Amino acid sequence: MRRKLPKRVTAPLAGLTAAALIGGLGYAWPRPAPAAAQPVSHRSASLKTPGWSQSWGAAMQRPIAGGEDEGPNWSVEGFGDHSLRQVVRLSAGGTKVRIRLSNRYGTRPLRVAAAAVARSAGGAQAWPGTTAALTFGGTRSATVAPGADIVSDPAPLTTAPLEKLAVTLRFTGATGPATFHRFTTQPAYRAPGDHLSDVGAGAYTASTDALYYLTGIDVTGGTGTGTVVAFGDSLIDGVGAGPGADARLPDALAERLAAARSPLGVVNAGIGGNRLRYDSACAGDKATARFARDVLDRPGVRAVIVHLGANDIRDTPGDPCLRPGGPATAAQVIDAQRQLVRAARARGLKVVGTTILPMKGALFPVWSPEVEKNRDAVNHWIRTSGTYDAVLDADRIMADPADADRPRLSYVYQDGLHPNDAGYQALARGIDLRTLR
Repeated sequence: MRRKLPKRVTAPLAGLTAAALIGGLGYAWPRPAPAAAQPVSHRSASLKTPGWSQSWGAAMQRPIAGGEDEGPNWSVEGFGDHSLRQVVRLSAGGTKVRIRLSNRYGTRPLRVAAAAVARSAGGAQAWPGTTAALTFGGTRSATVAPGADIVSDPAPLTTAPLEKLAVTLRFTGATGPATFHRFTTQPAYRAPGDHLSDVGAGAYTASTDALYYLTGIDVTGGTGTGTVVAFGDSLIDGVGAGPGADARLPDALAERLAAARSPLGVVNAGIGGNRLRYDSACAGDKATARFARDVLDRPGVRAVIVHLGANDIRDTPGDPCLRPGGPATAAQVIDAQRQLVRAARARGLKVVGTTILPMKGALFPVWSPEVEKNRDAVNHWIRTSGTYDAVLDADRIMADPADADRPRLSYVYQDGLHPNDAGYQALARGIDLRTLR
């Protein structure tokens, strides 16, 4: 029986899946072929366009109904005659923007009647006079085949680091189940009918704490020099961070980089509950299977921060998010992380390894002496093996001085496991910015 957690807490912690990189550097991520009669090109090559950085991003998941922890979502039902407005915070600025949409887990072609981007004025509001229409291959509408992604044409919109944008998608017919990201700290808003260009929020009366279709926002023309991807589980995804506070680890890192005038884009490619060795209906594809698309194929990527393994080593048979599969050994987690590092190094990326945070004392069953033994072994390897270019020691930053197996209360959320806003700020301060440049 699952313990009922405080709202917004996802029981699965952070875990990496390591089964899609076969034979060291072979990527087993299939790229579906474009549908025959598409009005736009699903241009994978555009991911490599020189001069672009990704200023915001999210990892996509299969549609699944919401639960008591994260609340309801629209992924299973999808959308019909709706306008969908989503607000995101950029990490780097520029003079042009473009968006990325994914229909990776869709069951039918995704037809986008129109799309627009504007500066956010808070909630579902847009700043007057800032809305820019988006095109795809020169046309206002786009069709994205099942399993495919698409990038918009560049739109002239000058943006600054840490600025928020409102991205609006217009649908006129049933989309079917929606490719989405299950957990976010910033709501998505929905309105019936055509409200693509609305400045006010009056029509956007429905909201959920999830993201739909939007997988990235790229910028060019600024001082940006590349992209850093934070890749992992709930520690990266931001479980425990305050709603609407932009207080997750990637958010706090972006603020540090902006303050240091180091113009790098920061992407949050975390999925709560993610594992290294097994897929999960509610925690995404295993980390090794999604590493290519969620890290290597981001535009301008130059460094990756990895936190994974906690969901692999823990054993919670009653948790449907951890099926199939059983607990992994430290050796299995280490082998999976080595595969990720090899894949990143083959692309010339810097890799920052993150130790697994303290797990003892959580309000749901994630800890045992055997789990602690494996956690200690993985963390020792991360610190001492030299596999990573640098180490973010989340374990020591979060540990209670009186009991190193537990997190300190001042840094932990009410579930007794995930960091709170202060904890995420402390973790961001533990990253040596020089390793990312």
